[in-house]
Amino acid sequence: MIKQAIIPLAGLGTRLLPLTSVFAKELLPINGRPGIEYILDECIEAGIKEIVFIISTKKLMIKKYFYSDRFYKSIIKKKKDPRLINEYKKILKYKSKIKFVFQNIPKGTGDAVLKTQKYIKNKYFLMLLPDDLIIKKNCSKSMIKVHKKYQASVMASMKVKKNNVSRWGIYKINKKLDKRNYVIDGVVEKPSVKKAPSNNAVIGRYILPRTIFKKIKSLKPAKGKEIHITDAIQLLINDKEKFIAHNFKGKYLDCGTMRGYINSSKEIGKI
Repeated sequence: MIKQAIIPLAGLGTRLLPLTSVFAKELLPINGRPGIEYILDECIEAGIKEIVFIISTKKLMIKKYFYSDRFYKSIIKKKKDPRLINEYKKILKYKSKIKFVFQNIPKGTGDAVLKTQKYIKNKYFLMLLPDDLIIKKNCSKSMIKVHKKYQASVMASMKVKKNNVSRWGIYKINKKLDKRNYVIDGVVEKPSVKKAPSNNAVIGRYILPRTIFKKIKSLKPAKGKEIHITDAIQLLINDKEKFIAHNFKGKYLDCGTMRGYINSSKEIGKI
């Protein structure tokens, strides 16, 4: 079973400036809650027991958010507000599952994954990218079911507009397994429209094998001097590791751009 998850949080969030000049984007409120809490709830509801946050020293406020015990205790002692008591209990629940590692130099998602190697003990683990919210259905939970059924690595996917493929990792289908699941032949990070193998995009949920760490170590920085997780995935596919693209149910929200961030609050507010 998948019991461990990792969440890369070291990015600077430049697409959400000026808000992120003083505030970690993952703590920005989405319909009254920090965005990271939606990701944590998805993990916990999917049965995850341990979550590794990859942060940088510039984003220590994320760690502080989960370690504000003295502040909560002093306020609760004075006010005895039931809402604050419930908030503190929620924070304690999250904190009991979280560990922290650091990625102080931004070298891409592949490098962020590598920072977690010492904590990952099981054969497979879950990775969630916090810019991508999937509401109404628990995507991680459904992916774990797919993994259990096919004993394979899994990536969340959806179709995107052809003129937008350069924003995503794009994959090529090998064969159809069932209505929502496909074995993939390969994946390319942010290809041009001309070079894209399809308009099937990888969304920020992955079930990855522990063997990916070795592949990441073998990579040299690519475009933007970053190590892309998709390049490591391609190396595993070349070695006959089965990767399944899972067309998830639920509604996708992009919280990584200003327009998407504003829209996410509106959409979650409708639920």
